[in-house]
Amino acid sequence: MLDTLTIEGESFTYDAIRSGAYATTPLRRYAQHTLAFCHAWLNGQTQFTIHTSGSTGVPKPIQLERTQMQQSALMTGKALGLAQGQRALVCLNTQYIAGIMMLVRGFELGLHMTIVPPSENPLKNLKETTSHTAPFDFVALVPMQVQAILQYPTGIPWLNALQVAIIGGAPVNYALAKALKPLRSQVYITYGMTETVSHIALRQINAPSHAEEYKLLPGVRMRQDKRGCIEIQSPTTRHQWITTNDLVQLIDATHFKWLGRADRVINTGGVKVQVETVEQAVDEAMNEQGILRRFFVASLPDHRLGEQVVVVLEGVPLPQDMQQTLLKNTTGLLKKYEAPKSMYFVAEFAETPTAKIDRLSTLKRLRKS
Repeated sequence: MLDTLTIEGESFTYDAIRSGAYATTPLRRYAQHTLAFCHAWLNGQTQFTIHTSGSTGVPKPIQLERTQMQQSALMTGKALGLAQGQRALVCLNTQYIAGIMMLVRGFELGLHMTIVPPSENPLKNLKETTSHTAPFDFVALVPMQVQAILQYPTGIPWLNALQVAIIGGAPVNYALAKALKPLRSQVYITYGMTETVSHIALRQINAPSHAEEYKLLPGVRMRQDKRGCIEIQSPTTRHQWITTNDLVQLIDATHFKWLGRADRVINTGGVKVQVETVEQAVDEAMNEQGILRRFFVASLPDHRLGEQVVVVLEGVPLPQDMQQTLLKNTTGLLKKYEAPKSMYFVAEFAETPTAKIDRLSTLKRLRKS
């Protein structure tokens, strides 16, 4: 059984963490915070307060039981075929559920953990904080990190040496999905939330077929409510049904397609438009024009339609001809009422603590400008 982990290039035995002896080592604040959670876990703490990221609402604290977190780790290990002794890189923020659950998986599955502070490019951080060069077997990333790794000189060989990578926290755009398909390692997009103790379903983006379908983890059940939103029952929810705002298409008992969020439906001229459908089209059109910017689709008040579908891009305004071409190409991929009518620009998007786009705050900035 493994009994050490590495953080900031220093190795700590589980006994040293359990006893609090690690506190005598000069460490940066992030490492201290991370080891404080490890100390609590290794000493058998039974309840943990986890804060949601705030990407779909106001951040809030959620109480999770140790047994829920253990069940989540075991379910993930079984689904991904993770084995004791494998190496895991922990590079997500350990103040939130995604990073915390990487630590719990390490403890519960017997993985050797190398922990680095969260950054845009974990490989740079890894090079600066440890001399470890052996390949990793398992990593969890957000799309921004994957994009940075793909552009790094050794990034693609590093990804190919993995057994499995899971990606969550934000949508994977058209260009990134295309770049991931040739990878030899198994690359999964996750579906889940703090309330379900991290992910409860996975979608292999580089699978030879059915790459758009999510598959439930072992022991998870699902159903739809009257709105068409998924409801989830799992050992991680203490077998209680959790209602979400995620619209889905059920394929069978264990597979579904994610359509978008019910609270991101725009009513324009009496027609309901799903924001995520429009964003996929905008993403594809931007990729074809070589426009590499963050964006999102939203609605603004319109005297005739009630709500007008618009695109909000980060950065300085594009030239008018490029804007018109983008709107035209997007229109060709959508139904009449789905197509964005206007384009707006914000110098810098507001973000949540986990670096997700804060849409509501960004729209407030737009209205003030």
